[in-house]
Amino acid sequence: MPEVYAARRSRLRGRFNAAGSTAALVSRPANVRYLAGPVPEGAVLLVGRTDAHDLLVCPGAADDRAAGARPDDGLRVQTLPGTEGDPAVAAADLAVGTGSDCLAVEEHHLTMARHRAIRSVLPSSRLRLSDLDRAVEQLRVVKDEEEISCLRIGAEIADQALGELLESILVGRTERHLALELERRLVDHGADGPAFATSVATGPHAGRRAHRPTDRRVEEGDFLSVCLGATYRGYRSQIGRTFVIGTTPAQWQIDLYDLVFAAQRAGREALVPGSAHRDVDRAARQVLECAGYTEGLPAATGHGVGLEIDEDPQLAPAAMGKLDACVPVTVEPGVHLPGRGGVRIDDTLVVRPEADGGPELLTITTKELLAL
Repeated sequence: MPEVYAARRSRLRGRFNAAGSTAALVSRPANVRYLAGPVPEGAVLLVGRTDAHDLLVCPGAADDRAAGARPDDGLRVQTLPGTEGDPAVAAADLAVGTGSDCLAVEEHHLTMARHRAIRSVLPSSRLRLSDLDRAVEQLRVVKDEEEISCLRIGAEIADQALGELLESILVGRTERHLALELERRLVDHGADGPAFATSVATGPHAGRRAHRPTDRRVEEGDFLSVCLGATYRGYRSQIGRTFVIGTTPAQWQIDLYDLVFAAQRAGREALVPGSAHRDVDRAARQVLECAGYTEGLPAATGHGVGLEIDEDPQLAPAAMGKLDACVPVTVEPGVHLPGRGGVRIDDTLVVRPEADGGPELLTITTKELLAL
């Protein structure tokens, strides 16, 4: 995909040129990967006046760093000698010799110490620093079809791993054991690894956000909520489902599940190009609030996914901006009742116009309330 990476760097170049910079130093790992392909850990990217001036600077003396990392073939690569030296500082030093007069850096990613180190190698009279801000993150919001294909495959892997787990015996097994088994199944089915730490929550833990699995064992009558995702070629998906263990659900479980399902459906139906991010959140949130659930709701109904599991846009009450087509997001409302448990239903979808069938659902495991 050399031409794809070159085109992405060209779009970035247009942005920082328009802001008055002649070069940019990209250090955030997901942003480097977006612009250069799979790269060794710790690599940074110097984007210059033209594609011929672009340079990937990699740390040296780590044979395993290069394993499986193959950046854009058309990109020049420089590896630092030995184990010493910061690639970001080295790249800034190299920018001095390219004739650039203003270097844009990702201030939101750099530590203060690293920022000072970069400044120390730049003669103030020859090269100024400016803030690239979140220019690369903004470019990453709308995905091309190759990126969406990776997300789709990752979602299929997660669906498969979850489906296999549901066919096994669950009563008596611990949350921790089930989470480890899910992560093993993800890799067995072709994932690079989990997209984030897999959450398995039972009984009073069910429905909690980012619950860390414990040694609590699954019991008859429990709610079981699972949230997992697969990473495939760097792209991360997310799915969350809630089930009842071993018996006919109690009425309160049915009522709570139906409520969260209705909220999730409202959020999914609001995923239309041109919709405000906060309106998607409002569509799901008001279903829960109208039922009397106003405390302890998630801060956001969903978020973007891609090279990171939580990226722009944010579907939250105060979020600004509107949805574009080809933007993958999660819709993940939930309710947790302290001491009793709760429900979460998470899907990964791609925003599509109505003419193309509306939002594309990537995570297809059933959302029926199953008794396992």
